[in-house]
Amino acid sequence: MRASGERARREVLKGAAAGAGLAAAGIVTARPAYAADSRPDRPDHLDRPESVTARRGGTSITLSVTHGTLRWSARRDGRTVIGASALGIRLADGTVLGSDVRVTGKRHRARRSTWTPVYGRNATVTDHYQEQRWDLKDKGTGIRFAVEVRAYRTGVALRYLLLDHGTATIADELTTFVFPDGTTVYSARDENAYEPVAPGSIPVTGTATTDNGPLTDLPLAATLPGGFIACVCESARVDFPRLMLGSVAGEPNALSAFLMEHTARGTGPVETTSTVATPFATPWRAVVIGATHAELVDNAELVLNLAPPNALPDPSWIKPGKVFRCELTTAAGLAGVDFAVARGLEYIEYDAGWYGPEFTTPDATAPIAAIDLPSVISYATSKGIGVFLYVNRLALTDADSLFGLYKSWGVRGIKLGFINDGTQAMTGQIIDWAKTAAKYELLIDMHDDVRPFGYERTFPNWISLEGVRGNEQFPTATHNVTLPFARNIGGPMDYTICYGQSRDRTTNAHQMAMAAVYYQPLNFLFWYDKPSKYGNPANWPGLPWFNAVPTTWDESRTLAGSIGEYVAVARRDAGTWYLGAMTNESSRTLSLPLSFLGRGTYTATVYADGTPGASPYQTPVVVSTRTVTRADTLDVAMAPAGGQAVVLRPS
Repeated sequence: MRASGERARREVLKGAAAGAGLAAAGIVTARPAYAADSRPDRPDHLDRPESVTARRGGTSITLSVTHGTLRWSARRDGRTVIGASALGIRLADGTVLGSDVRVTGKRHRARRSTWTPVYGRNATVTDHYQEQRWDLKDKGTGIRFAVEVRAYRTGVALRYLLLDHGTATIADELTTFVFPDGTTVYSARDENAYEPVAPGSIPVTGTATTDNGPLTDLPLAATLPGGFIACVCESARVDFPRLMLGSVAGEPNALSAFLMEHTARGTGPVETTSTVATPFATPWRAVVIGATHAELVDNAELVLNLAPPNALPDPSWIKPGKVFRCELTTAAGLAGVDFAVARGLEYIEYDAGWYGPEFTTPDATAPIAAIDLPSVISYATSKGIGVFLYVNRLALTDADSLFGLYKSWGVRGIKLGFINDGTQAMTGQIIDWAKTAAKYELLIDMHDDVRPFGYERTFPNWISLEGVRGNEQFPTATHNVTLPFARNIGGPMDYTICYGQSRDRTTNAHQMAMAAVYYQPLNFLFWYDKPSKYGNPANWPGLPWFNAVPTTWDESRTLAGSIGEYVAVARRDAGTWYLGAMTNESSRTLSLPLSFLGRGTYTATVYADGTPGASPYQTPVVVSTRTVTRADTLDVAMAPAGGQAVVLRPS
């Protein structure tokens, strides 16, 4: 038993050791598909170094055991992505599973299938992998467990399986990620900006009420020698704490797993251990890999492939879309509905304050006097517009009753604010809120430092989450062109696009391009604005782009990219393509082949940066059209902190 949570943090960060259950995780039903190679325990003197490798499309992940110690590594096209790295779990009684083991059985399988998401980056997703599993026994205690690894063309993944029946109390996860020399990782905690550093130089962060140390949140991007790029994510997190990664003293290329003991916001009980019912499967630890930076963005669906399938019998009521936040009056709500209709939006939202001051009014069952909510909802419904309501976590003491009430009002979605995330208990709470919202056919958007783990596949009504430094903080263009390769790899993000804002540190075309570059199935637009601002559309040439651009897609192609520098993404809805390109504070021109287009001619409507203004937000948007085919190359010129948005419609 470890002496304290503080001691455990030190042990993890120094690398001292180097509720779902299996049915919910899909292991029980999958087991018959394995080809088994079980054998009885052997005497210790017969234990020899062993290894096994899963391979798929040039990507491989290897398990090895030497003198009883488990290791793993990963390669892509013959190059090291993760070098020999530790595996293990420390139990609360001090037992370390992975330091002295015997392999008792081997299983392997290969699988290829396709599935159709309710919404996503693509209309269909291919799930194609080779899997290897070792059944293991801890020599000292006889505890049975397993390690399972998968190789996809798009990356690799691993997880632990506790096989004995009963309960287990987990103190730490000892997985490490040893990167090649010359790797740079992009570290960010909470909603801070990304900082490119060496793996061993993660900044020390934390407060008296949060986890402290050289810790970074996931997803974590890493640029590798030779032009490769990887992104560490987690998927299928159930009944388990959130994963962070920390630098390891004395190992400059290593990062070590850290299971959060505090919530990210530093409120609520501290949980130094996690007790689980066994058999139990830990979350997947995934490394999405790209031979180029652009390829990494297109490989993000690996996180979804590792998550449980859609649990909703009929998700037909789930409608992605664009949202406009209204001021807190009846008139503003009615005007917001008219604005949504005129601008091709699907939803309006009343944010914090609609039921009173959110931190002193823990009752979200009645609006303030300034809002005749029934009238607004009725009017919105008559116009085909849905209504979202914001709820602070303090008002979620009885989510079932509250969500049922909102359903009776005709509300379509809820945005939860100041959500805790990090501990085992909060993982369960977040999933329960998503389940409860689905029960009442409500979409849910979770805000503050909530991190993705693939559950938008399992509960597709959980349509968005924040966990990002978005436009509420008006970040730099460099930060904005880091997000596609880092946070957005893990899952949807609520960024809040701002068009024509004087506080933007980017051009308007840069903001416009986000609607295609970022994957945001619920996209808040015109975040700090009123409808009256756009009363004369001629003053805002970018409005037709926002009117038309969807939020989910039939096909996505990343055309170019370099983390922190630039990105260009094309996404198709039916026969029309929407192309977004963004740059950092350096002006640049990208030459983008249009070979992704279908046959025939297309009309390209180009929204480009004009002559740079004194500040980026003062750079005008210039609109032009041209006819193109798949044989053409589009030269995309961008001002400093600029961008370009292009609609390509079949002629």
